[in-house]
Amino acid sequence: MSTPTAAKPSTGGYQVARPLGRCAISGREIAPDERFMAALRETAEGFERLDVSMEHWGELADKSDLLGYWQATMPRPEQKKKLFVDDEILCGLFERLSEAAEPSKLNFRFVLGLILMRKRLIQYDATRQEDGQEIWSVRLKGRTEPMDLLNPQLNEQQVMEVSQQLSEILSEEL
Repeated sequence: MSTPTAAKPSTGGYQVARPLGRCAISGREIAPDERFMAALRETAEGFERLDVSMEHWGELADKSDLLGYWQATMPRPEQKKKLFVDDEILCGLFERLSEAAEPSKLNFRFVLGLILMRKRLIQYDATRQEDGQEIWSVRLKGRTEPMDLLNPQLNEQQVMEVSQQLSEILSEEL
């Protein structure tokens, strides 16, 4: 297996490198307009994006550590940047990060939660204080069970950094 697009620690959390346009299994170039599977997983170093050609997707034996995956089309180099926004993937990622304790992941989940609220996929119910922290009670659309969302009190710079991470993770552009 070739080296996939790696997550890189930064001062503001984890940055996910842009896709390389190569299959993470075979190393073969994924051609413009070709369909492929994009996946996001968590490693000890942070988040990692994998792009896998359709013919090799079945060879990715362990999908249990994937936070989410989706089908995408490799853009042409001259195409404008597009963001992949699939509500089910975003909600699944939000849920999978519910047990996160690291500050960078808490920041990431909070901004993702704000995006999902804006898209009306999460409903805010109430705020409570616990051990000096602000915790929001939210519910995913169509569900009754509440979920906690820690408000990490991000400053403007931190919000910008996390927003950039989300753009890089979900970007289909090379």
